[in-house]
Amino acid sequence: MDYTKLSILELAKLLREGKVTSVELTKQVLAKIKEKEHLHALNSVMEEYALARASEVDQMFSEGKELPTLAGIPITIKDNINIKGFNTTCSSKFLENFVAPYSATIVENLEKNYAVIVGKNNMDEFAMGSSTENSAFYPCLNPRNEECVPGGSSGGSAAAVAADLGFASVGTDTGGSVRQPASLCGVVGLKPTYGLVSRYGIVAFASSLDQAGPLTKTVKDSAVMLNALAGHDAKEETSANVEKVDYMDSFTGSVKGVKIGLIKEFFGEGLDEEVKNAILDAANFYKSKGAEIVEISMPFVGSALACYYILSSAEAASNLSRFDGVKYGVSVDDPKNLNDLYLRNRSQGFGKEVKRRIMLGNYVLSSGYYDAYYKKAKKVQRLLVQQFADTFSKCDVILSPTSPTVAFKIGEKANDPLAMYLSDIYTVPVNIAELPAISIPCGLNKDNLPIGMQLIGKKFSEKTLFNVADVFETMKGEN
Repeated sequence: MDYTKLSILELAKLLREGKVTSVELTKQVLAKIKEKEHLHALNSVMEEYALARASEVDQMFSEGKELPTLAGIPITIKDNINIKGFNTTCSSKFLENFVAPYSATIVENLEKNYAVIVGKNNMDEFAMGSSTENSAFYPCLNPRNEECVPGGSSGGSAAAVAADLGFASVGTDTGGSVRQPASLCGVVGLKPTYGLVSRYGIVAFASSLDQAGPLTKTVKDSAVMLNALAGHDAKEETSANVEKVDYMDSFTGSVKGVKIGLIKEFFGEGLDEEVKNAILDAANFYKSKGAEIVEISMPFVGSALACYYILSSAEAASNLSRFDGVKYGVSVDDPKNLNDLYLRNRSQGFGKEVKRRIMLGNYVLSSGYYDAYYKKAKKVQRLLVQQFADTFSKCDVILSPTSPTVAFKIGEKANDPLAMYLSDIYTVPVNIAELPAISIPCGLNKDNLPIGMQLIGKKFSEKTLFNVADVFETMKGEN
């Protein structure tokens, strides 16, 4: 039997009934990774490590030990997350041979839950991009249509889940990098509340916006993954010290009385008609199940994209200044002097999009432009936070498109950065306001490409998001 099509919860049951072993699952996943190598969803495969781990878990099951739900489940993680002793490349030539000296907290959490990590996913270089075409190694293909991009920057993670190269993955989301590829690949992607999941051991892009989150086949599997990932981390000072909850308690099977907001500014110019109709159909579905649909205006939400690219680029320029080729990473031979060393190392190590954002970030932080750009963007951020607070006084969750379009063709937007940046127009406001959001599949367009819808919640309202998303996922087929 091909087990790779099943969900985490289905497999967890089979493992405990002794109907399958973790080694069997891991071997099937490894075989499928080899079979679908042309997708370039993974940068590295950890076969020996994974099989050893799976064997350990099988031994514990045979001894009758009670183990967490994730025990024995093969998963993948994005290649900007450290696993001690393995490469962390960030899909960049700069770090092509860098071996992580320690593991990220979320990797330790996954290992405590006895998950089996089988490999590391391809991504846009240093998580900068919306298509995974910015990988220094090879662009990733979308399993739903191999002529199309999988989205980004966690495109390899989304493609791996969609192609059954693991039963879940962990990506990072700075402006939509979990949710947008989840939408384009037809899987579930969660961006948790800022601080809910530790960033320790994740290579930073924009520290005030970065957040790791799971990509899965189902909403309930996303809750299983968040149970493992979430938790306070004393090593990470932005880690939220909130009470640990069980996200598997989220599911009531009902949305009766839930107020679902539609932001009218999200349904204007630039939104594909088929995507728009799918979101409005979802709103009608929720209404038929007893939810109340509320139309809301957020006048400043249109400024979020410009605000995001100023703030994220400024933080990227600062964070990436550590990559100079002295302590680690690429380093040229025979530099003339220190400046020549830095210039040539960074010129050769970084790709075009990373250089673009470093230059933009340094520009908005420079003397004479700081007030005009960075300071103004921080003011817009405060206005957006306030507008979301006002909006959530009128509704419980917000329903929106995840991406303005379905997956686009490889190369279609490669030479048009602005068009590429517009892919994130519905996702970046969430990061700016530190909110949680989930993207789930809500239909297909005329070319059979997935359409994703986004549900946005108040801070730490992941349980509400899971329930509302699960009702759609489990009941939509009944209508």
